[in-house]
Amino acid sequence: MTVRLRHDAIVRTLRRNGTSTVDALAREVGASRRTVLRDISALRDEGYVIHSDVGRGGGLQLDPQSMQTRAKLSVPEVFALLISVAAMRAAGNLPFSELADAGLAKIEKALPADKVKDLRSFLGCLHIGQLSPLQDLSDMGRMVPELLPAFETAFLGRQFIRFDYRDARGRQTRRQVEPQAMLILPPLWYLVGWDPARGDFRHFRMDRISNPEAVPDTTFRRRHVPFDADVCPYTDLQT
Repeated sequence: MTVRLRHDAIVRTLRRNGTSTVDALAREVGASRRTVLRDISALRDEGYVIHSDVGRGGGLQLDPQSMQTRAKLSVPEVFALLISVAAMRAAGNLPFSELADAGLAKIEKALPADKVKDLRSFLGCLHIGQLSPLQDLSDMGRMVPELLPAFETAFLGRQFIRFDYRDARGRQTRRQVEPQAMLILPPLWYLVGWDPARGDFRHFRMDRISNPEAVPDTTFRRRHVPFDADVCPYTDLQT
């Protein structure tokens, strides 16, 4: 049983039984008393309120109102939260923005230093602007979930990214470009890539991208992307 599964089993047992002993929990999860005591300490660190009775039996009781408060999020998950909030703010429809910003700041502070560095590097490629009111959105589709992890690998590793692309006329091509930036013009999202085959920047609507993958053993240099005046870099990450 993994640590996470063992923690889940302990919480379930305490919720179901109300009160239990360390020995009973050890038998339940197939671990030693010392392991269960470490698990209890870890669960408390995560936000669970677990009361203990002093005595030989080591009685434990979980506060029925307590819950896990320390989120275990990956960099892509945090990035997804940040850019979603940024996109809503740019569109002017982000209610309770102060609460959202405060929550995201707490999440960032909980990340290890190396993950914060990766996050800042990732967000440095993000730009936000306003979509033209004349833009046709009748064919807007959904973005595939594989996009974000593929982008994270490609952007952070400065690797080329390869994907299938469907243009406005429905033509399908396989493309390989340098991922230089991500552009959000709510509700449309774009990958801004330098296309070596054409010697120029190209904007790819992300809802038209499928089968994305970072290309190993490739590298590229960062280029200045000439955005319009109403497009600004994302700068809301706490410093």
